[in-house]
Amino acid sequence: QVQLVESGGGSVQVGESLRLSCVVSGETFSSKCVGWFRQAPGKGREGIASIHTTTGPATIAASVKGRFTISRDNAKNTVYLQMNSLKPEDTAVYFCAAKSAPGGSCPNRESAYASWGQGTQVTVSS
Repeated sequence: QVQLVESGGGSVQVGESLRLSCVVSGETFSSKCVGWFRQAPGKGREGIASIHTTTGPATIAASVKGRFTISRDNAKNTVYLQMNSLKPEDTAVYFCAAKSAPGGSCPNRESAYASWGQGTQVTVSS
């Protein structure tokens, strides 16, 4: 069974950057979709980025495109979410999730993913 552990969250000022990490263990890192989601207080979970761990196509939600990027390091079984030019509306708990996938693009919808991490808090203040 796959396990995911997020880290890298914290409290920052508007305009600063953070890099979140998602370490995947328990199963082979290859042939998986790994997605990043966030949930702000009182709101539903929003898919913001995903990447395939073997073939590499990445998808980024329009709400964060140009500020956030997703990448992977297969040697470290880790997927990163680089967040730049942070805004107060980026404040949320950020989760990573994984699903087995033979290839191709990866979904950004919550229902597609079976395994989830515990989340890491990101707070952006002005």
